[in-house]
Amino acid sequence: MKKFGLIGYPLEHSFSKSFFNDKFHSEKIDAEYVNFEIANIQDFTKVVNNNKDIAGLNVTIPYKEQIIPYLDGIDKDAADIGAVNVIKITVDKGEKKLIGFNSDIIGFTKSIKPLLKEYHKKALILGTGGASKAIFHGLKKLGIESTFVSRSPKEGMITYQDINEEIMQEYSVIVNCSPVGMFPKVDKCPDIPYSLLTEKHLLYDLIYNPDETLFMKRGAEHGATTKNGLEMLIYQAYGAWEIWNR
Repeated sequence: MKKFGLIGYPLEHSFSKSFFNDKFHSEKIDAEYVNFEIANIQDFTKVVNNNKDIAGLNVTIPYKEQIIPYLDGIDKDAADIGAVNVIKITVDKGEKKLIGFNSDIIGFTKSIKPLLKEYHKKALILGTGGASKAIFHGLKKLGIESTFVSRSPKEGMITYQDINEEIMQEYSVIVNCSPVGMFPKVDKCPDIPYSLLTEKHLLYDLIYNPDETLFMKRGAEHGATTKNGLEMLIYQAYGAWEIWNR
């Protein structure tokens, strides 16, 4: 039996485990998917060494960037992004080879593309973590120029306090890559001027629990198109499965 799994901390609400085990059961695939909750990235080597049948891993927060030094190589998208969320494990002459990929970029571009209009030229990316880098490169592939929004001043980025009427008119796509608004803190939302939103704005939230975040709700109140991250998650899971089976 092949084994697949998820590396991260914490893993209380793992989508991947139920998704893949349901897939294996319904398609009669002789495999299982396990959560490997590790409190320190240094424990990653134990996971690989102690599970001889492991063929692939997903990686989630906070290890998408920290995992890279433990790999034997990464593909171009993952290298450009600087973050890995899929690891393909092969055995060559008795030695395991670990190659990193990023299927977040696959999931995001497939999910947001049908919503894009000709006037969606520029995007604000809220948050600066590993997922935000995949979103930046995904938008770039779709021909959209992006600017990161950070809570504190950083080179090449703007802060939430910088977002004024001019910026809101210029940037008609806003992607929330921060955890603000995620269950159980559903009464929170990113600090942007929602009153300046219009029907030409597209608000995409990587969060999928709750189904409609306060970020999305406040956007919809001003006519903006909104979407959560569930479809992206499903697409990136299928992308991971394709990578493992190449």
